[in-house]
Amino acid sequence: MDRNALRRGFTLVELLVVIAIIGILISLLLPAVQAAREAARRTTCVNNITQIGLSLHSYEFNWESLPAGSINPDGPIRSEPQGIQLSWIVAALPYLEERALEQHIDKEAGAYALVNAEARRASINFQCASSPQEFSNEADTTFRSSYVGCHHDREAPIAEDNNGLLFLNSHVRYSDIFDGSSHTILLGEANTDPEGLGWMSGSRATLRNTSTFAGLDPILNGGFSADPKRAEAQHAAEKLLADPLFVGGFGSHHPGGANFNFADGSTRFLNEDLDPQVRQQLGSRSDGEIPLRY
Repeated sequence: MDRNALRRGFTLVELLVVIAIIGILISLLLPAVQAAREAARRTTCVNNITQIGLSLHSYEFNWESLPAGSINPDGPIRSEPQGIQLSWIVAALPYLEERALEQHIDKEAGAYALVNAEARRASINFQCASSPQEFSNEADTTFRSSYVGCHHDREAPIAEDNNGLLFLNSHVRYSDIFDGSSHTILLGEANTDPEGLGWMSGSRATLRNTSTFAGLDPILNGGFSADPKRAEAQHAAEKLLADPLFVGGFGSHHPGGANFNFADGSTRFLNEDLDPQVRQQLGSRSDGEIPLRY
């Protein structure tokens, strides 16, 4: 038989070259695929927070004020499992097609009562698709929320004298938003719930502020671009989180910033390098300061 008639296969060198070419193509395509997936997750997140914002608009239309950020007989709020501490999310449930869940909650017993344990574990649509964490604690007994209300424009305990839109025993009307609804943050994203208190808790689990330091530190909120490896930052974060009156700022798993829903119903992505003064102005309903660009 003529050897030249035999079909010639790949040599080892040729096979390695083909594998290398395939590897290069995959390395070129993978970032694009990841970017497309993140874009899709970010779009889903925008839809989620917009729908939640609309539910609060519906609540305000029916009750002539926004719900209380946290319901408790006294304050300031301590991020601990004590007291009533019902979050604004409980009030929003009927406007998110979750009326049955809302009616199942014993509001007089409070957010941490045993009678509400089943409700606390309910999987509601308050989870950002980019966030890997669904539950607030290792026992998987409390479902967390990726979306939190804005209680204040700087770091301060959750109290009745806050100047955001959702705070302790608040009943803010749209006529109270003197800075304009398009310039006032209603909701934003947050990554962590260190105490494992969950979505029913009207604490730092569902309320945050537009403070400068807390809003930028990823150790505190899983957010923006400060370096979490710095020992000094780590120590400062642990010290702050140990204080039950500490609240902290917004953050997200989206690269470059986070989604925010404003009081006019619009949702915008705010960049991580936004001027801290501008961010603070957006957190107040009536400071008289209206940022022109953000």
